Amino acid sequence: MRRIVPFLALLIPLSLPVASVGKAAPSAQSPAQAPNILFIAIDDMNDWVMGGRPEIRTPNIDRLRAAGVSFVNAHCASPSCHPSRLSVMTGVRPSTSGIDRNVYGRTAPSWRKGPDSGTGALENAIVLSQHFRDHGYRAIGAGKIFHGLQWVDGSENEPTDWDDYFPSASDQIPFQPRPDDLIDDHVAGIIGERPIGGDTGRRGQVFGAHPLALPDERMSDYQVVDWALRQLQAPQEKPLFLAVGLFRPHMPWEVPQAYFDLYPLADIHRPKVLSGDLSDTHGHNRVSWHQWVLANEEKFQMWERLIQGYQASITFADAQLGRLLDGLKKSPLSKNTIIVLWSDHGMHFGEKENWEKFTLWNRSTHVPLIIALPDGTNRGASVNSPASLIDIYPTLCELAGLPIPAQCEGTSLKPQLSNPTAVRSEPAVTTQTMGLQSGHSVTSERWHYIRYFDEFEELYDLENDPNEFTNVAADPRFADIRHGLFDALRRTGAPLDGVYRRIDTGAPVKPPRSPSK
Repeated sequence: MRRIVPFLALLIPLSLPVASVGKAAPSAQSPAQAPNILFIAIDDMNDWVMGGRPEIRTPNIDRLRAAGVSFVNAHCASPSCHPSRLSVMTGVRPSTSGIDRNVYGRTAPSWRKGPDSGTGALENAIVLSQHFRDHGYRAIGAGKIFHGLQWVDGSENEPTDWDDYFPSASDQIPFQPRPDDLIDDHVAGIIGERPIGGDTGRRGQVFGAHPLALPDERMSDYQVVDWALRQLQAPQEKPLFLAVGLFRPHMPWEVPQAYFDLYPLADIHRPKVLSGDLSDTHGHNRVSWHQWVLANEEKFQMWERLIQGYQASITFADAQLGRLLDGLKKSPLSKNTIIVLWSDHGMHFGEKENWEKFTLWNRSTHVPLIIALPDGTNRGASVNSPASLIDIYPTLCELAGLPIPAQCEGTSLKPQLSNPTAVRSEPAVTTQTMGLQSGHSVTSERWHYIRYFDEFEELYDLENDPNEFTNVAADPRFADIRHGLFDALRRTGAPLDGVYRRIDTGAPVKPPRSPSK
């Protein structure tokens, strides 16, 4: 079996020389002058990799951080794959498009027209890759950029937005083998009896962790990076926009055994939890998952096994990132490429009795975001001001000297790239419609405010309460802060009751939702 020792050698500092971000880019650049874009999306990657869990081995994320600027207070526009990725690729808020939850099983994109088009605001939206094509770039991609799953046919990607795509624009993720038995049989083989609770974690399920007896080369992400490496080495007649989507660490947490071996169960620690933590909150969406974990914790260490699988999957994704960064460094494009790395949302591992994403708490909304400029401007710096993933589109346009489409609702991060202490006046807004967690989240540099569609509110002081244990929304001492964040939310035009309306007719496109405990 192939071991992962080679990726440890990728701790070498990344060197990325070229144009200063401090200078305004010209409106029209020759192919030799225009910066290439390496656009890297990593699925379900927690902010743990930004220093939250230093025991996780991510030498390549670390070296990219050392080569670029880390936005350590970045947040997704929605804590679900489909709306988050769609907002990144269009620059449009989910609260404007009305698309704020996942869509499954579509064989063709339905977010422009049809049953999943929301308000219709995206009918004529220019996708990020297409915008770069329209301005002289060759735009190609591989892996999960728009929403798609390994076990569901179809994708929300549009073939017309790309010059080439691997394995195809309509089916973004290469085939990857899965084991015949998943976590139930795996732990049964170790412990001698089966976990309590039925099929959770078994074949056909995705909430589970299992080491694979496969070499890295059989993994879908390895194949995606292989294809991207070939493109980096190919002669380019135009500047290149290359999007690379890594599926891991998305569940199920199934990666080669060598990555599991890096994280012995005895060394795994659970996140901090508080008994009765939900008493001052609106509730959660994954209670059955948490109950299953607890039922199997004492005998099977299920909590630790799931975290082990997730951390192993993070390190596997990091190894693929290292191959990609090495390939760029050896390519003809190495001296003139902007790198942006982001993840679509965070992940709960028992915090607030929740698992996976789909909440408006900080664990779901907080994401990694790193931008590395070719000349190394402010290399290794961190930005504490809030940033949103919808800011990526206008940022790349400004860095490349392209016009910013009128549809974009984000704000360019170029000022923070030039000066990491530059203050941003607006917070980051996240929108979600799913069960109890239906509403909007607003994050500033210190505070996190949540307003649900039934007007229930939560407010957390992230400086003194990073785990969000104490909801202070009702505390009169913080009324001005709560009102200020609510006003910032209202300025976005987000519907406060969750009722979206068609932009052409004004007709409601979703019924009001009044979640209750």
